[in-house]
Amino acid sequence: MMLLFLVFFPMAAAVCSYLIGRKDKKLRDHAVQSFCLIEFAVAAAAMGLVVAGKELSAAIPGFCGFGLSFQLDGFRALYALVAGVMWLMTSLLSGDYFAHHYRNRNRYYFFFLLTQGATVGVFLSADLFTTFIFFEVMSFTSYTWVAHDETPGAMRAAETYLAVAIIGGMVMLMGLFLLWNAVGTLTISELYEAAKACPRKGTIWAASICILFGFGAKAGMFPLHIWLPKAHPVAPAPASALLSGILTKSGIFGVIVVSANIFRASTAWGNMLLVLGLITMLGGAVLAVFSINLKRTLACSSMSQIGFILTGIAMGCLLGEENALAARGALLYMVNHSLFKLVLFMAAGVVYMNLHKLNLNDVRGFGRNKPLLHIVFLLGALSIACIPFVGSGYHSKSLIHESILEYIAYLNGMGVSTANYQFVEGLFVFSGGLTVAY
Repeated sequence: MMLLFLVFFPMAAAVCSYLIGRKDKKLRDHAVQSFCLIEFAVAAAAMGLVVAGKELSAAIPGFCGFGLSFQLDGFRALYALVAGVMWLMTSLLSGDYFAHHYRNRNRYYFFFLLTQGATVGVFLSADLFTTFIFFEVMSFTSYTWVAHDETPGAMRAAETYLAVAIIGGMVMLMGLFLLWNAVGTLTISELYEAAKACPRKGTIWAASICILFGFGAKAGMFPLHIWLPKAHPVAPAPASALLSGILTKSGIFGVIVVSANIFRASTAWGNMLLVLGLITMLGGAVLAVFSINLKRTLACSSMSQIGFILTGIAMGCLLGEENALAARGALLYMVNHSLFKLVLFMAAGVVYMNLHKLNLNDVRGFGRNKPLLHIVFLLGALSIACIPFVGSGYHSKSLIHESILEYIAYLNGMGVSTANYQFVEGLFVFSGGLTVAY
């Protein structure tokens, strides 16, 4: 019952907030904040159950012939809690942010809560069909965030976002059909044994690449990153924080499911994912260095940080059973990026709601005599740059870096050339330097 509450309570709350907003806008703002607080409290309680050693599951049979199934374990509980934190914090900012010069606030809050339910549904899903259903709901409900201002630029960005989401979703669905046909199950916990026993390896590869395409599109992975630099500058700052901090992680969740359950210890898959991660990591950092729009810089930064996470997942595949450093580094990096980008986008929102400008040359000097804004933005910036002793960003990046060095040492012990992976390590460090630069 708790799992179903976590998924469907925000959706029911969305309807309530819309009806309240038609009568009293101030009451609606407080109601949305209360709904987010309740969701956070239940997510915290669920995390407490997991810490106590309990695992929960729930199902809705008969939906489209497959049914919907949910599961609560450590990772799922953690990201349900992260989602609760992020929606609660952005709901607190949204009241002031939308107080002036904004219309369609009722619509915004309606889809704000719908997207929360869909996102939690993705993270709690126990099979890839359930993941797909909520993933697509999340894509369509979050589209309204990008289009919210309804300016020509916002509508063009929203069209790009929707096109990438639809194409990614269709390709992913094709991959799910192929995977079901090959292994006979979409239940995440059964995929490893089913894929290992399946003789149709070519079909599994084709299916997995299609699924990676769909999840990678939402994550902002190269070459499917094109929506990120367009969507963030035009979306409201609270929505940008969620798009960057948590919706991209729903894509990473799918990448982890495929990598850990179908291609566990696969060198070929690990190398393919490593190349994509490195290009995403470096490309996003270079774009961020040359950006002069505050939110676009943060959006390109998100692309780069996703590349670091993908690199960690790839090293997990390459290291196989000895992947503890890579696995822990990637997970910690995910959580860090979610929380640090929440801080940075909310700080950018404070700048925009006062100046209605994002060009760094125009906003230069705004922070004078604002010590709280100084401290908040500085902590977020130093954390995302992984400066030692500031947050846990340094630890997560160091763990992934050490996993690369661990793989190089392993190959040296096997007498295999490590020139390629030494280049990977150099590129990883260089991209970290670019993070400090932007």
